[in-house]
Amino acid sequence: MDLEAIYANVERRDIERTTGPQTQSHGQDEGKDLKRRGSRCLVLITVGLGLICVLLLVFIILLHISITAERDLIKSYKNTVEEFNQTINSLHDNHTDLTQKNLELETRVASLSEGLKKEAIKRGWFFLSTKLSWSDSRQYCRDRGADLVIINTEEKQRVISSLVSERVWIGLSDREQEGNMKWVDNSPLKQGFWLKGEPNNHNNEDCIELNYNRRLPGWSTLNNWNDLPCFEKKRGICEK
Repeated sequence: MDLEAIYANVERRDIERTTGPQTQSHGQDEGKDLKRRGSRCLVLITVGLGLICVLLLVFIILLHISITAERDLIKSYKNTVEEFNQTINSLHDNHTDLTQKNLELETRVASLSEGLKKEAIKRGWFFLSTKLSWSDSRQYCRDRGADLVIINTEEKQRVISSLVSERVWIGLSDREQEGNMKWVDNSPLKQGFWLKGEPNNHNNEDCIELNYNRRLPGWSTLNNWNDLPCFEKKRGICEK
């Protein structure tokens, strides 16, 4: 073997001794870096999956709350509809009952009215067909064999009050002497059925009416007389 070959082998061995450990150390460092990067990726993936799980859990909770609220709302709506239907049915039943009672009342009123008319005819009472002064009303009655009605009992007062539906003249006045009430047959007034505060002789009121207005203070079937000027025109009640 020549010297050049020996020098070449020696140089190669020196190079191998010098570079071998460095290459091995560098490879080990790269492996550690890869492991660290892998660990970081794994941590990031784990954290990401954890966040996704949390978000899914929140979504599921919110969805459950929303579904529960909608279910409660639907249930409340159904209950409201049922209550509304029950109210309508109750109102319908009440309307039916009221209609029936109204028909019964109308029948009773018609029967009572018919009975009162028969009673009036039986007692010889009739109403003027037109409105006249007190004197003309009396003359109307006298021309037909009657006179303005005399009311001298509570029973008669109640019946006549039930018959009238407007203000009417009766056969009572104090035209001859103020404050001295007399009936058309010249008999004195023994019992009066006056409205509260009447008679008051306001504006020379000498003739008496029966006032049917039930809204007047103190009005009743036994308290509805009022004095008026005799020239006012009203219907009257005649009595044979």
